[in-house]
Amino acid sequence: MNDSAQTRAQAAVNRPRTPQANPLDHLLRAWAAHATNGLSPAALQLAFLDWALHYASSPGKHLDLAQDAYDKALRLFLHASRCGLREDEHPCVEPAPRDRRFDDEAWHRWPFNILSQSFLLQEQWWSRATTEVRGVSHHHRNMVNFVGRQLLDMASPSNGLFTNPEVLEHTIRQGGANLWRGAENLVDDVHRRLSGAPPAGAEAFRVGDNLATTPGQVVYRNELMELIQYSPTTKTVYPEPVLLLPAWIMKYYILDLSAENSLVRYLLDKGYTVFALSWKNPGAEDRQLGMDDYLRLGVDAAVEAVSAIVPERRIHAVGYCLGGTLLALAAAAMGRADDERLKSVTLLAGQVEFTEPGELGLFIDESQVTYLEDLMWEQGYLDAGRMAGAFQWLRSQDLVWSRVVHDYLMGEREELFDLMAWNADATRMPYRMHSEYLRRLYLYNDFAQGRFRVHGQPVHPGDIRPPIFAVGTERDHVAPWSSVYKITRLARVPVHFALTSGGHNVGVVNPPGHSHRHYRLRLFKPHGTVLPHERFLSEVEPEQGSWWPAWVAWLRERSGSRVPAPTALGAPEQGYRPLGPAPGEYVLQS
Repeated sequence: MNDSAQTRAQAAVNRPRTPQANPLDHLLRAWAAHATNGLSPAALQLAFLDWALHYASSPGKHLDLAQDAYDKALRLFLHASRCGLREDEHPCVEPAPRDRRFDDEAWHRWPFNILSQSFLLQEQWWSRATTEVRGVSHHHRNMVNFVGRQLLDMASPSNGLFTNPEVLEHTIRQGGANLWRGAENLVDDVHRRLSGAPPAGAEAFRVGDNLATTPGQVVYRNELMELIQYSPTTKTVYPEPVLLLPAWIMKYYILDLSAENSLVRYLLDKGYTVFALSWKNPGAEDRQLGMDDYLRLGVDAAVEAVSAIVPERRIHAVGYCLGGTLLALAAAAMGRADDERLKSVTLLAGQVEFTEPGELGLFIDESQVTYLEDLMWEQGYLDAGRMAGAFQWLRSQDLVWSRVVHDYLMGEREELFDLMAWNADATRMPYRMHSEYLRRLYLYNDFAQGRFRVHGQPVHPGDIRPPIFAVGTERDHVAPWSSVYKITRLARVPVHFALTSGGHNVGVVNPPGHSHRHYRLRLFKPHGTVLPHERFLSEVEPEQGSWWPAWVAWLRERSGSRVPAPTALGAPEQGYRPLGPAPGEYVLQS
């Protein structure tokens, strides 16, 4: 064992140990977690206590904030005075770049201009009050600021019937009919939520009918996943197959939505043999499935099957979100074992380093993870609704309050499209696996520190041998691109990093032909200069269009000469016979 391996092995031994809980403690906290929707009261109280104690002992900060409040009140008073004299008075404060709540011209008329300006000034003041108190831990400061923003967003004048001029004009114009429709929408949504029904409009989308319709066959199934092989659409194909590994938190057909935005179809039409892994939706009986099971029964089993069906050919492996993290772990283990079955590794919004997970990290500390463990201990899994709710509150302006205004005050329904229907079709996560994932990666950052063990051996992102293509998305609130970008520093192989417009899903499901989309792409060589992510954003010029063609060109450079397409799917002589048509059975589990 070399010095580096010895260091990582010792680090694995020294990783913090979690105390064992009494079943009574599990049970009591699980009951409490139902009332708090899975949020730890202790975590919130500790954060506010940390902030309050440091604020109370900072009289200079009191004076600074009092002066700032006086200055802002004076600015608002002068602005209101000038607005009474002229109609084209410029605002005294501008909203944040992505805040669209006050864009309508009606917000520039009295008294709504004063309401919006007063609110924005309060937002600025509270941001200073919650983030600029010395001595507060970084995590607690962010939690206090997050909660403060949620409370302010709730109190925004844009959310009120009588304080939102757009809603008032709409109500007057329709004689209040919008409010009647909004009440009907609210009753319908409450009924759907209580009954577990999908959101309004989702019934128009059916998996296998107008979603996940690319022809193929399930060629392998075990207790955790199904492997789908798709029918070729070209007479010749590149010899190296592509294996798609989605996150276990999502149904795989995010990569095979409608025909016009299916990554699976795009790869088939470009001449690739495509396989996709479809995860089982676990229940309480699967509570003891862990990370090792997802590696062994998921990635390892899929690689073994693809290698048998397309023998003597190396694989282009693609991992999306948590599937990207799982692929990186598997690829690192294969690198340590001198297993050369992977030709390339593509990570789509997949993190390997977790010290900066963005606002999702607000829900991940020792107290919060323990609370979630207790909730999962009772159920055997983390249900999809709780995770979806957490993601929604990370972008409450866009995903919560704007919908309240649109659906319940305006009385309108936004027409669902395929990506929204997929988003409502979430999955559960087993107790043991999710606990291990949160602790070993988010809390302890074991992979980046070389402490994560796969098949008994510690692995590190630097153990990955094939070249890497990594994709981050500019507005990702699940896997921030600045975190995804760290693979360029940790890998010891060439990394092509692409930063694309859009969020966690739209930035990845990004077919050619859409306007106003762009991406930035740069090659980082091993041991070369790595730009800080801020400089990458400012120095790398954006290319217009989708990143898909650039990625397929990268795959093509690492693929052999084309050969005749397979005439049959699977490999019955190797034990991989077709078991049924795509999209398979697991994807239909609710």
